[in-house]
Amino acid sequence: MATNITYHPTPLTPTLRSQLRAQPGLTIWLTGLSASGKSTIAVALEQALLRAPYNLAAYRLDGDNIRFGLNKDLGFTPRDREENIRRIAEVAKLFADSCTIAITSFISPYRADRDTARALHEAERPGGEPGVPFVEVYIECPVEVAESRDPKGLYKKAREGKIPEFTGVSAPYEEPMSPEITIKTAETSVEEAVRRIVAYLEGKGYLKVQKPVKEE
Repeated sequence: MATNITYHPTPLTPTLRSQLRAQPGLTIWLTGLSASGKSTIAVALEQALLRAPYNLAAYRLDGDNIRFGLNKDLGFTPRDREENIRRIAEVAKLFADSCTIAITSFISPYRADRDTARALHEAERPGGEPGVPFVEVYIECPVEVAESRDPKGLYKKAREGKIPEFTGVSAPYEEPMSPEITIKTAETSVEEAVRRIVAYLEGKGYLKVQKPVKEE
């Protein structure tokens, strides 16, 4: 653990930053089995938020993509999965703290890791302001449906013993206990999934564009 470090504060409070950027920041955390539809929904959601009528800053953090760079040193053991989620939770929080909407699509199979990610976001920020909103979206899909899709051929390889520690086959997935949103992708289109998520965000006031402030 690093020592001899001191947090360097900024005069820009979260409220002022949000006003200057004319939008709030938050993290939308999509979790579910491989091939459940997380990435597909995340791509569509990102585009919906970036385009009119919202025109908001949003950025998608994908489970596979992140392993080409930041997390390329990690495997799929329970310990590596924990570190994978810890890192991405920290990155997502930085995006959200900058008043960008972070959209993460990670299997994130362990409930404790997702709870840790939530606690990190919701902790009081320096200066006493509330934490960053964290919206957990459970992309629910029966394993047999996900396996029938298997666009990357991963379930087949897992069944053949070629991929160890594969979630849903040889490693567990712990379902969320109380997610903000549940999307059953076996019976919900991508378009409807995005509409439901956007409707929730609107209802919470997260998509309300703030009037920019002019500093003297």
